[in-house]
Amino acid sequence: MNQTSLNLIAITIFVLVMASLLGPLLQISPVIPAIAVFGILSVATVDSFTWQGQLGTLVIDWFNQFSTEHRDRVLRHEAGHFLVAHLLNIPVTGYTLSAWDAFRQHQPGFGGVSFGSEELDQAIEQRVLSTQLLDRYCMVLMAGIAAETLVYGNAEGGADDRQKLRFLWSQLNRPDTEAEPKQKWAAFQAKNLIKTHEVAYNALIAAMEQQAPVEDCRLAIEQHLAQNLP
Repeated sequence: MNQTSLNLIAITIFVLVMASLLGPLLQISPVIPAIAVFGILSVATVDSFTWQGQLGTLVIDWFNQFSTEHRDRVLRHEAGHFLVAHLLNIPVTGYTLSAWDAFRQHQPGFGGVSFGSEELDQAIEQRVLSTQLLDRYCMVLMAGIAAETLVYGNAEGGADDRQKLRFLWSQLNRPDTEAEPKQKWAAFQAKNLIKTHEVAYNALIAAMEQQAPVEDCRLAIEQHLAQNLP
């Protein structure tokens, strides 16, 4: 069962406990919370095994949209991915800033930036992956965490990014002990790139906030890159 469904179940248990405590005071029949909890748990189970947790993701994301800080974090996180990918010549094919947008575009989870990974996939298949290419993709994967940390001092998102890097590491049959140091190195390098091109990064944020097409986002970066040069 995925983490989103587990979160819903945890919330359900909390609601059940609170209903048990407050029910007698509010003169609520114990049957009502019991039926509600059973329904929520049933939906969570079906969601996990049939819809891969997409329904739970949509529900949680809907609540998150009421938080201005959450929306800003998501925007800056995804802009970090986009900027670093562009700077490292990894093609960006699309982006979403919410689970609902991802659902409409038939993407799993909360959405994010989509990359063209043909070069990486081909290199892995042919077992000719260079250190330079691996480093570029690791930096892109860690760029969202780097962007959040740069602004807020910590990152709330990025669990999926770390998981993708670990999966990439396992595909290459690299030692697990090397994965975490590579994550830290890649996040540090991505953070430096974002700081160096802060003007272009802010322009990209403004474009993505308006849900501009990918090409317009690229133009926003290119038009402001020169302003970062000494």
